[in-house]
Amino acid sequence: MTTTTTTTTTTTTMATTTATTTATTDMTAAADRAGTTDAPTDTLEYTTGCASGYVHGYSEAEARRLGDQANTLAELLHAGTAYPPGSRVLEVGCGVGAQTVHLLGSNPGMHLTAIDVSADSLAQARARVAALAPGAQVDWHHGDLHRLPFVDGSFDHLFVCFVLEHLADPPAALTALHRVLKPGGTITVVEGDHGSAFFHPESAAARATVDHLVRLQTHAGGDSLIGRRLHPLLTEAGFRDVTVRPRTVYADGSRPELVEGFTRRTFVAMVESVRAEALAAGLTTAEAFDRGIADLRRTAGEGGTFHYTFFKASAVRP
Repeated sequence: MTTTTTTTTTTTTMATTTATTTATTDMTAAADRAGTTDAPTDTLEYTTGCASGYVHGYSEAEARRLGDQANTLAELLHAGTAYPPGSRVLEVGCGVGAQTVHLLGSNPGMHLTAIDVSADSLAQARARVAALAPGAQVDWHHGDLHRLPFVDGSFDHLFVCFVLEHLADPPAALTALHRVLKPGGTITVVEGDHGSAFFHPESAAARATVDHLVRLQTHAGGDSLIGRRLHPLLTEAGFRDVTVRPRTVYADGSRPELVEGFTRRTFVAMVESVRAEALAAGLTTAEAFDRGIADLRRTAGEGGTFHYTFFKASAVRP
């Protein structure tokens, strides 16, 4: 097995300790975008046990969820992404390496660099790659994507999956990424959009519980509806030849692998993970939140269906 190379930067800007988040009444805007109107009007104050901006936290359960999501959606999300041998590729926000192993598996011979703001997540990513892609060479960097430790034009391709949704200023992030991409190089961005979640049986309680996640992510500085914004974001950051395509997941009884891997282990698990934060923020009661989760689980049962759309964008630095 080839030993992976680890390079560490020394500066990050996102706190990784417990943070107190104070949010104001722009919650109404998030509710409007999600199609709801019941946003509270009081200032939202709650304590999170995760890095600022990452509403899902850094628990073992979240690491498992990310792995389940990546494995279930590998073909859907990675189809059409191919990097020639010798290409210099930067994976931005690699997290626990859930997408990294799929990038390595489908692009042999590329030179991959991976960066993340969480040192703990990087350690998990290194372990995951060592176990699932033995022999792979990855340059690991601990740092902030807004202050990338690379010279201009360092990379042929950038891969950014489920990152922009957690950032307070996606345009600034894309501008920083634009700098390290060589002229003629490509960027691939994948994001979800919780407003695209449709399910049967329909349930007001389930819908409200999903909306709590949307609001919490807004007040953590992110946007869980960002998938619909990828084209203007990339265009305004100076990229050209921007194309965005929907990648739809539809799960019903005829697709048990998607019911288990996506509906149960990815989406419902993701919403359920913010229970403590939703209660602490005063968005709901324990009884109401649990009723919503129970109804979401019914969509993975007999006769249930679930629909969700991811958006995959590609663009070129002129």
